[in-house]
Amino acid sequence: MGSSPNSKPKIVRGSAGYILEDVPHLTDYIPELPTYSNPLQDNPAYSVVKQYFVHIDDSVPQKIIANKDSPRGIHFRRAGPRQKVYFKSDEVQAAIVTCGGLCPGLNTVIRELVCGLYHMYGVKKVLGISGGYKGFYAHNTISLTPKTVNDIHKRGGTILGSSRGGHDTTKIVDSIQDRGINQVYIIGGDGTQRGAYRIFEEIRNRGLKVAVVGIPKTIDNDIPVIDKSFGFDTAVEEAQRAINAAHVEAESVENGIGVVKLMGRYSGFIAMYATLANRDVDCCLIPETPFFLEGPGGLFEYTERRLKENGHMVIVIAEGAGQELVTESIQSMHKQQDASGNKLLQDVGLWISHKLKVLIFFYSVCAVYLNVIFKMYYYHTSFL
Repeated sequence: MGSSPNSKPKIVRGSAGYILEDVPHLTDYIPELPTYSNPLQDNPAYSVVKQYFVHIDDSVPQKIIANKDSPRGIHFRRAGPRQKVYFKSDEVQAAIVTCGGLCPGLNTVIRELVCGLYHMYGVKKVLGISGGYKGFYAHNTISLTPKTVNDIHKRGGTILGSSRGGHDTTKIVDSIQDRGINQVYIIGGDGTQRGAYRIFEEIRNRGLKVAVVGIPKTIDNDIPVIDKSFGFDTAVEEAQRAINAAHVEAESVENGIGVVKLMGRYSGFIAMYATLANRDVDCCLIPETPFFLEGPGGLFEYTERRLKENGHMVIVIAEGAGQELVTESIQSMHKQQDASGNKLLQDVGLWISHKLKVLIFFYSVCAVYLNVIFKMYYYHTSFL
């Protein structure tokens, strides 16, 4: 996920030709930091402890297949419990915060963090920061225990509340320092993770022994190496309802077109997976693959052909697809950003709906009107 625009990953070059893109660590700026035995060693749930811990040199390759004559490629440090840790359990005061838009599974992540810290590592003090980054200096906190989070995974949204923006690095780190927090778990998307890195930089500048953990929140599934980000499966499942509704309405009228816009700012995983899971989609447009409207092989030509063959059509489009095709008058607002610093995208669904109406009118594909059905489904709504 996102990192500070001015930051560079810590590069380690191995003797076998690989390159490790490492993450910052407390030991980078606090020399000779003492270590302690991992509490998991005494946990009866882990009978074969030595096989469970991750070795310090374990890494995960960015690409599984490599040519035998080429460099070994880029690796990332493997996640998981180590035999030695840098905090004593009874000295830990952790904090959890959720920022940005909603995502299926947020409460589940909060619950697992609290229960994991409590039952696996013996951490008894966990604070929930209410209302996103603003909650750090608004002094809005909730005490989190396994009992208080017992059934929150059954609810949508986040029990901590969320917001965009409100990132004042100095005030946030002042609050962390004043409250004695030494582990911060930040759940959020690109803008949130950029903020997390700025928090880490300020903590490093002050020489504080505070661990900052960024947990990427994205239903778009746009995280390298891992198979799925949390919330992705739910988003694809909910997308089926939108597609089915659009298909029913499209086939109910002559030359009907259903346009379903799905989440996907820079990646089309939701749109593509939803299309593959549904036999009613005729065309899927995603940010990774540019498309054009006019000429041989263009969207207009394909639309005409499908309507002649089938009498109706369903188009699925990711919200970030076709942004470069939006008219110049709309692109004049293209540099606007939301409170988290993310670029505001233009409504490509409405735009392509209008273009299809003009196409049918201009070329007179059919003798009767074309009923374009436009369905917008945003997956950060309350039912998730």
